[in-house]
Amino acid sequence: MCNSSSDVIAVVPAAGIGSRMQAECPKQYLKIGEQTILEHAVASLLAHPRIRQVLVAISPDDQYFTSLPLAQNPRVTTVTGGGMRAESVLAGLQAVNNAEWVLVHDAARPCLHPDDLVRLLAITPSSKIGGILATPVRDTMKRSEPGAPLIAHTVERDDLWHALTPQLFPLELLRSCLLRALNEGATITDEASALEYCGFHPQLISARADNIKVTRPEDLALAEFYLTRLTQTENV
Repeated sequence: MCNSSSDVIAVVPAAGIGSRMQAECPKQYLKIGEQTILEHAVASLLAHPRIRQVLVAISPDDQYFTSLPLAQNPRVTTVTGGGMRAESVLAGLQAVNNAEWVLVHDAARPCLHPDDLVRLLAITPSSKIGGILATPVRDTMKRSEPGAPLIAHTVERDDLWHALTPQLFPLELLRSCLLRALNEGATITDEASALEYCGFHPQLISARADNIKVTRPEDLALAEFYLTRLTQTENV
């Protein structure tokens, strides 16, 4: 088991273009207030003393990152990401040295609450596999007919969870699982799915539902609302 006070390295995959946002720049560089979504996401990690370094995986064609104040932060480093999320995360992992645990957080999740991060990091003394932030599914879930917007049947929502980030795993375990999954052509939608593919069962840490991922234009206003509330709470 890993030391509860050991440093954690964070990897933030930020090489995507976010086409569903229909914006002129990648969604992680859209602004909420005075900062970009990416800056909000990274700031939520840097606020915790156990996060020793944040590795941001950016596109080789990125024209935005170097202009951010974030680029001058000594705890922030960039690596060249890949065409898929898993490739970007793996690029970050390959650049990590001397860390037992690695935490992966979406560049488009600017509303991470510090209490959720504390709960996630608290599993390190007792876990050998790691875990993820998640929220239980509350809505009625429908499965459609293949390739058609028609209801096939209702999916039982008991034991269903929405996977969030951050996701936290022992560095060597995540690296080996990602490499195996990619080499064998597995479908990897998040880091936990790479561990699942290799037979591991990460822990689910119940988290706040306002830890949203900015994916569509309407998400931007909602994220701004949640960030405003979070800032007001922290300043009380």
